[in-house]
Amino acid sequence: MLKRLFSTTLLLLSIILPMSGQTSGEVKEGEAIESKILRHKVKYTVYLPPDYPTSSRFYPVVYLLHGFTGNETDWVQYGQIDQLADKAIRDGLIPPMIIVMPDGDSSWYINDFNGKARYEDMLVNEFLPTIEKEYHIGRAKEFRAIAGLSMGGYGALTLAMRHPDLFASVAALSPAIISDSEMKKRLQNDVWCYNTIFGPLKNDSLPEWWDHYSVLKLATATDKNSLTSVHWYIDCGDDDYLADGSTLLCMILRERKIAHEYRVRNGAHTWEYWCEGIIPALQFIGKNFTR
Repeated sequence: MLKRLFSTTLLLLSIILPMSGQTSGEVKEGEAIESKILRHKVKYTVYLPPDYPTSSRFYPVVYLLHGFTGNETDWVQYGQIDQLADKAIRDGLIPPMIIVMPDGDSSWYINDFNGKARYEDMLVNEFLPTIEKEYHIGRAKEFRAIAGLSMGGYGALTLAMRHPDLFASVAALSPAIISDSEMKKRLQNDVWCYNTIFGPLKNDSLPEWWDHYSVLKLATATDKNSLTSVHWYIDCGDDDYLADGSTLLCMILRERKIAHEYRVRNGAHTWEYWCEGIIPALQFIGKNFTR
């Protein structure tokens, strides 16, 4: 009897232990690509889902962007994205996916007006192709999404609006969406390096470069069919100082009859808010990873 019980226990352990070893994904920090456009290395952190080492499948990917003054480690260090994703995959809330977190410095994920820091070009022409050759990623729009918080939310929206052929979905948490009047104030006061990126005011008028990257102007002027080819998700707290921008964006999308999800929850511009919001955002993205 004891012998049979011992054998049964060993059999159960042989089943349970390998399974338990596959319930956590892998985080790789300190990875980098060599950028000819920026003339320096661009660091990134990548989350690989639990079954990645044993599977030959091609995974969907989410490019997850950090906020202003942050870096490629933020979503792991403060957002615990690996632990949240592990649990959500185990619970069947999101499909297994690769999450790539590039270092955006303080670039706002765009090209600057004088062509010295072409982050958008680097991301589209170097970073995405390199990442999608390095890892088992489906190389089609249907398998690719972009998301981010604050500056990263702005970056996710602008990149998806300017390159709707690249992304199936975009999820912006507390995005830094700025109106023309607010941008004028920020340029006057040289807030957050905006003069370096967009150029200075000219005769008290906004620089032309701003028109290329204003989320509200892009939402208004971009071809409707292009915008409707992307699934849009915006989430901003009711106590967030950036809440007005999200409201203005959703008003434009609603007026143009462009489908989108708009979430307003209790909270402010904090990691607590983003940690609570990232899995619902990834659920939205996951539902749209289809051909």
